[in-house]
Amino acid sequence: MSLSTVLAEAVLSARADAIVAADAKGIVRFWNPGAERIFGYSRDEALGQSLDLIVPHRLRQRHWDGFFQVMATGQSRYGDSDVLAVPALRKDGTTISVEFTIALLRDQAGAPIGIAAIMRDVTKRFEETRALRRWLADAEKRSPPE
Repeated sequence: MSLSTVLAEAVLSARADAIVAADAKGIVRFWNPGAERIFGYSRDEALGQSLDLIVPHRLRQRHWDGFFQVMATGQSRYGDSDVLAVPALRKDGTTISVEFTIALLRDQAGAPIGIAAIMRDVTKRFEETRALRRWLADAEKRSPPE
């Protein structure tokens, strides 16, 4: 077995980050152990389901507009190194904050056939940052002007 194969298997089976791939219709085709841990759905529950599984209802229209635009054009408005931050939905109905990068999946002719995302749960950091911002805003209100 080559080092590349071993590396690919190790990365794809990791539990730290969610790795999710969907076909051009937005149907989940790959769901790693990290996705199970973060989103609460087993691999068997997620495979074959729409990405609506993890997209909060209020964001679905915007998500699908962007998704199908990328599938139609092969172009994303996000750069190769952009890290995106969005709310995501867990199986238990709670909303979490995730940061992710995407990779467009193409066939041999270069046509888009799907998308893969590597996601990290950053809910704790997001909540800490939001609390700090509130604290600072409150402190500014309490401070007398100079």
